[in-house]
Amino acid sequence: MPSGSGSLMWFRKGLRVHDNPALEYASRGSTCVYPLFVIDPHYMELDPNAYSPGSTRAGINRIRFLLESLADLDSSLKKLGSRLLVLKGEPSEVLIRCLNEWDVRKLCFEYDTDPYYQALDDKAKNYASAAGIEVFSPVSHTIFDPADIIEKNGGRPPLSYQSFLKLAGEPSFSLSVELSWMPPVGDVGRCEILQVPTLKELGYVEKHQDEFTPFRGGESEALRRLRESLSDKEWVANFEKPKGDPSAYIKPATTVLSPYLKFGCLSSRYFYQFLKDVYKNVKRHTSPPVSLVGQLLWREFFYTVAFGTPNFDEMKGNKICKQIPWNDDDKLLAAWRESRTGYPWIDAIMVQLRKWGWMHHLARHSVACFLTRGDLFVHWEKGRDIFERLLIDSDWAINNGNWLWLSCSSFFYQYNRIYSPISFGRKYDPNGNYIRHFLPILKDMPKEYIYEPWTAPLSVQTKAKCIIGRDYPKPVVLHDTASNECRKKMGQAYALNQRLNGRVSEEDLRKLRRKFDEDEDKQEPKPRRQRQKLIK
Repeated sequence: MPSGSGSLMWFRKGLRVHDNPALEYASRGSTCVYPLFVIDPHYMELDPNAYSPGSTRAGINRIRFLLESLADLDSSLKKLGSRLLVLKGEPSEVLIRCLNEWDVRKLCFEYDTDPYYQALDDKAKNYASAAGIEVFSPVSHTIFDPADIIEKNGGRPPLSYQSFLKLAGEPSFSLSVELSWMPPVGDVGRCEILQVPTLKELGYVEKHQDEFTPFRGGESEALRRLRESLSDKEWVANFEKPKGDPSAYIKPATTVLSPYLKFGCLSSRYFYQFLKDVYKNVKRHTSPPVSLVGQLLWREFFYTVAFGTPNFDEMKGNKICKQIPWNDDDKLLAAWRESRTGYPWIDAIMVQLRKWGWMHHLARHSVACFLTRGDLFVHWEKGRDIFERLLIDSDWAINNGNWLWLSCSSFFYQYNRIYSPISFGRKYDPNGNYIRHFLPILKDMPKEYIYEPWTAPLSVQTKAKCIIGRDYPKPVVLHDTASNECRKKMGQAYALNQRLNGRVSEEDLRKLRRKFDEDEDKQEPKPRRQRQKLIK
């Protein structure tokens, strides 16, 4: 290996120049810096058989958002006298090839708690250490280091938000120095460097669609949105989740900074500091868990629990997850995913997810509850997979944490409290404007019937040019019946978990599943047959 003082800055998340300690360290005292991003086929390769455009693991909205973020990062690096080097392939293999080929004494990358990156990072660290290359991997995707919190708690993650806050205390960090220049890129040798690709260059054909995600990727857009969202000091001071309107789509009722935090286009530490500065200049403000700082700390909580819980993303082998014999019903799952449940509030939200890759947190709550413990009793992992692929802000720890929560599998256990697929949306949007926008087939349905169009007389359906069962589906289940069945099943599953102290075997789950089926056949054969008839 040639001698010198070059650094390799490996970007994955953390796609920003502000508050980037790994980038600052890579630049410090180096004669050259190689800013590298690897196009990973695991996430980016086109899957022609997927149910919607994108790769196996990411919908086209998130891939576009990532490419926009990379183009913006490249532009920022060019202003500092550098540029982004893009290569394609399995990341650890590409990285090791670069470390062999380039004049590098320091390898710098942001620490990542996701299992996929943990495995990649171990390979990279092992190779670099054996080659005598210094590795610098700071925690800067989160405000706290999850490992520190777990250590403070005796090696176990805190399982409630309040206990997390007590353990975490006030964060102590200093934001990374803003770079005004960077050392130049060194000689890249035989490595074939690409420009940031377009969707087309990655093989994606953009079908004509009337509406795409309104959120553009990149650090510049993240900082603009941050300043714009937080310029209204009163709004920041009085922000109170879970309030907010899930049906607001022209101007969403939240900051929509989650996708920028997910990709690290916005530093969570910088965001935290920004909020604290606003709070200093107002008389009163809301507090965690409902305040904006509280929202950032929820993110920290989920990151910590996810990092400290083996099999966090599964029911099996997950100590904090209730073992429940969910339905394995692919027809119901497909109806939910494809906006064919016959409940306009649910279907409109799923259209927004497909088109925008984003929806309000209360809208997410509605459809997750409906799929799992509320109505369809389908496994939370199936819904999680669909969110994980389609959301632009899909984040391993938070997505899994939310599905565990909303299915009453962990964290939250009041399974009797169910979001109504009819009255919950109506409370915010009695006229049904959100439904009319995302489900235009219902745009002429009178507001009295827009949340339950199957109850409209045929003359009204005809006038609205929407016949239920032909132009828009009948409900796949009857909410009152289905939600009562779900409550009973959850009660029995909870009793089983309690009786066996959480040590529930596959055989125990099969027995309970058989009991559910027998109960349905005995007590309510009609709604069951009706459900099968409606879904055909």
